[in-house]
Amino acid sequence: MTDERIATALEAALERARELDAPVNDRLEIYADALRIHFAPFAEAVDRLVARLEQAGAGGSAPRIGEAMPPFLLPDEHGRLVSLADVIAEGPAAIAFHRGHWCPYCQINARALAEADARAADVGGRIVAITPEQQQFTAQHRAEAAAAYTILSDIANGYALSLNLAIWVGAEMQRFMSEFGRDLARYQGNPSWFLPIPATFVVARDGTIRARFVDPDYRRRMDVDVMIEALRKAR
Repeated sequence: MTDERIATALEAALERARELDAPVNDRLEIYADALRIHFAPFAEAVDRLVARLEQAGAGGSAPRIGEAMPPFLLPDEHGRLVSLADVIAEGPAAIAFHRGHWCPYCQINARALAEADARAADVGGRIVAITPEQQQFTAQHRAEAAAAYTILSDIANGYALSLNLAIWVGAEMQRFMSEFGRDLARYQGNPSWFLPIPATFVVARDGTIRARFVDPDYRRRMDVDVMIEALRKAR
């Protein structure tokens, strides 16, 4: 188990980052800095994981701008199946992959997306998130972010795998995450320890990708202003 003082300090940093009125990557950096200060071995393990993924070119073969977004049919928190066609039926959509409700970086980004939801609607777009978690945890993720947007369950990372976005966290990160209380087997309903690279795709009504953010360093996300402008241009 992680020292209670570490957990308390990181929780305070998370809350500060979630509530800060600042660009999402500035908010994410607050938590990353806190992790380096209060739990350096974990932060160093993250650095090694990211370096391994970058060296392997993880995410590099994911769908690109101008290509068709591959279709999906995934359940929402109520078990209703939602397709890509449903998502883009009335306008462009930003489709964001999150690691899960437990991930502090995803919690920060989920809140930033919730704050941007009305802006997306104003330019005729919408936001949808996808996680590899079971529905009870996608519902928790949505509630904690105070999000109006839909969050879908990609069970066993099937859709992320089809996009070349799913990665194995590795034995070292699995150990650290387990010590930190991250029970991925329970959250996902399988013991694979696979997670998606938290990419974002802006997809127009014709199904083509108009903007793309894919970075194996999950401490970085698509800038919200960039996302909104891409939605506006994709109308």
